[in-house]
Amino acid sequence: MTLPETLSRTLHRVPRHPHAWIWLALALHLGAVVVWWRWGWMPGLACLFATHLLFLWGTMRPQSRLFGPVLNRLPIAQNAVWLTVDDGPSHETEALLDLLDRHEARATFFLVADRAAARPGLAREILRRGHGIGNHSRSHPQAWFWALGPRRMAAEIDRSQAILHDLTGQAPRWFRAVVGMANPFVSAPLKKNGLARVAWSARGFDGVRGEPGKVVSRIVGQLQPGAIVLLHEGAPHGNNLAIIEGVLEAMRERGYRAILPEHL
Repeated sequence: MTLPETLSRTLHRVPRHPHAWIWLALALHLGAVVVWWRWGWMPGLACLFATHLLFLWGTMRPQSRLFGPVLNRLPIAQNAVWLTVDDGPSHETEALLDLLDRHEARATFFLVADRAAARPGLAREILRRGHGIGNHSRSHPQAWFWALGPRRMAAEIDRSQAILHDLTGQAPRWFRAVVGMANPFVSAPLKKNGLARVAWSARGFDGVRGEPGKVVSRIVGQLQPGAIVLLHEGAPHGNNLAIIEGVLEAMRERGYRAILPEHL
């Protein structure tokens, strides 16, 4: 096996057993029943509560591998990071592409399919300029993506994959959960579509915070070889371009470059 093939299998990990969590849940609940039966309702209830807390943690923590593999950083030692941009395409996409060109940087754009369908030229332009695209759901249900049932979850991921493929002629290989939160029902549609889930290791909350200095400083403090940097476009505060430019300038000053995992 060649090094690129080894890296590809290490990085692009599609869930192999998307329903394994069911057996885990059954085993943990059975354990709680046994504890309840042998030692009483208080220890049993505590075990049941701990089980539910574990599943809630697995859902709410973007880096959790409880329900399937997730990529949090690139396994490299060189001064390179993976820039990822969520929530587009938007009115800022073209200017953002120009900014990345000026810095000779590449990024993966995790696109919301409905927004891409409204701006199909931008989705194609992202690929034409040498960047990547990822699946970031069909409609971006920010408040309740984490709580979707199996049918709604599959519809969000399947439909997004189909729309982005139809628009660009290329099927995304990467998926990012909305707000990073992935419940047990995410893994099955990921396996069906050959998608690997991506989280991050550096973020500045630029989707909601608009102070470029503070956001850039936070991201820069988390930069390290192989970091996956979470960025956004089109946020209401209007400062995403300034923030991304600040990150790119800070990377240049520190000798970091932006790469795509496919180019490793």
